[in-house]
Amino acid sequence: MSDLEDLGILNIEVSDAEDTTAAEKKAKRTGQSEEEFQAVRKTYATRVQNGNIYKHIKLPLRSNASKMDVQELLHAVEELYFFRRYQEAADFAAQALQGESRAALDGDEALPLLQKYEAKCRAKQQALDARVAM
Repeated sequence: MSDLEDLGILNIEVSDAEDTTAAEKKAKRTGQSEEEFQAVRKTYATRVQNGNIYKHIKLPLRSNASKMDVQELLHAVEELYFFRRYQEAADFAAQALQGESRAALDGDEALPLLQKYEAKCRAKQQALDARVAM
């Protein structure tokens, strides 16, 4: 029975390799010196987004549009939706889903999301129009 006790679950060797990787990760995270940080801080400017992202997006998107371009397009529609500018959001999404822009969005996960936003914005706008008509 002593042989079984020696091979028990508590007979596990623990390596110190994990401890060093945690320290390395922390070092990488703070790898920027204070001078480098201050230099970046001086050139940094915040972007205030107040419902006009869509004005800075050039449609149609190129077929080689980057993921960042597609994300900015999506953020523009989301921003219009957030500010309850449903008609503008639906029209902008519809414009983005046509022609060359559609080709840039094919195969991207943003395509179904953009289609959903367009449909949702049209439904919200119809509900608002129906409320106003009463």
